[in-house]
This record gives sequence, structure tokens and C-alpha cells, in this order.
Amino acid sequence: MELNTIYNEDCLETMERMPDNFIDLTVTSPPYDNLRTYNGFKFDWHKTIAELYRVTKKGGVVVWVVGDATVNGSETGTSFRQALYFKECGFNLHDTMVYLKDQLAYPDTNRYYNAFEYMFVLSKGKPKAANLIKDKKNKSFGRTVSGKGRQSDGTNKDRTRANEPVYEYGVRWNYWLIYNQKRGIETQHPAIFPEQLAHDHIISWSKEGDIVYDCFMGSGTTAKMALELGRNYIGSEISKEYCDIAEKRLGQGVLL
Repeated sequence: MELNTIYNEDCLETMERMPDNFIDLTVTSPPYDNLRTYNGFKFDWHKTIAELYRVTKKGGVVVWVVGDATVNGSETGTSFRQALYFKECGFNLHDTMVYLKDQLAYPDTNRYYNAFEYMFVLSKGKPKAANLIKDKKNKSFGRTVSGKGRQSDGTNKDRTRANEPVYEYGVRWNYWLIYNQKRGIETQHPAIFPEQLAHDHIISWSKEGDIVYDCFMGSGTTAKMALELGRNYIGSEISKEYCDIAEKRLGQGVLL
């Protein structure tokens, strides 16, 4: 299995050649129901999720960015079914995060505008890397931690960090507003996600030298961010057209 390579094939073919416990982190966004045709390709998400569990290292993480189509007036709920199937396969649902978009396309007229996608963070046991980003300005900066916390039996107890200083920046919340500012060759793919999204998840759930996988590589965003952050990448992309876009964008990577 070549590192820093995008394989022009179905992700199940790529993962079939991987040994057990091989990948440190997967950051990917699968096709959403029938929202995009992706050049006519479809995928078997049950088999994909099962294989992701096999190839993910103990302590490894899968970030699954997904949304739902609306069919006959109802959201499909496929995102929830996929998250629950990850659990059936053995993953922990470590965090249910939300990616807030900075723009909308074709808003509905009879429901509130859909401006987010789920980012399910699935772990194979306890995550071995959790480099939580601290960029949320604390309003109580300069004070000390005080007050009591409510216990399961209804009683109050002093907080474990009582009297510790409040730092200027704390860990960000689990909903991320990310601006999609890059508008280059990657826009030839119908459903790119922002570089910042991949960047922040790679920082959060991996360390330098780790292997980052994207089973639906598309235009190469995950690979690009992995390289910039000192990680290795492996990608699968069944569409030759999208592989060509990723190769031009990355300037490297043997496409097989």
C-alpha cells in the first residue's frame, strides 16, 4: 500500500488491500442520498463502514461529514442510520459535531433554511490523539474558576477546578462555522468541503507522521491538508475525472 497516493477505484477495493489496524484517522464526506450524482457512482455504506472499522487502528478516529436529502417532504434520516451502524460495527460515537455553512443554495419555502451538516466523530476505543483547539475567547478571562456543579443525585459539589485561573482562550464548542473561501480547480467537484474543516479535524485527531485516509477523496482536500500538516495520506476516488482534479491540485500522488 503506497502512502501519499490516491487510488482511482472503489474504496472497498483499496481497503481490501489494507491490513487490520492500519489507518490513524479518516476524514471524509460520503455521497448524501441522491443529492449529488457524483458522475453516476454510488456506494455501499454498510460495507464501507464495516471495512473502516477493520482498517482503523485502536484509538483511531473516523470523521464522517454527512447530511440528508429531503424526499417527498421528509428528510431521509440516512445520516442517523449511518451513525448508528458505526456503533453496531464497534465504533464509539465520540462526538456529534455540527458544521455550520456560510452560504445556502436553493432554500426551502416551508421549513427553516438548512445551514449545517453533521460531523460524526467515531472512535475505535478511546482516541489516542485529542488535540482540542483552543480559540474560544473566555468572557471571564482573568478570574478564577468558581461555583458548584450539580451531581447525579441532585446535590451540589465544588467544581474540581475551583480556584484555578480562567485562561484567555478555551476549547471551542462542537459546532464550527467555517467559511469556504477557496475557489480554485477543486470547484469542478460538485460537493467540496472547506480546507479549514479538514485542517482542524486532522489537527484534532492525529499527530505528525500519522496516516490520514479519505475513502471519497473527491478533489483532494483531505490529502492537501494532511501534507501541509506533516501527515501521510491515502485516498480512494472512483471517478477518474475527480482524480485528475486532485492530482493537479496536489502536484503529486500516483493514481492507480
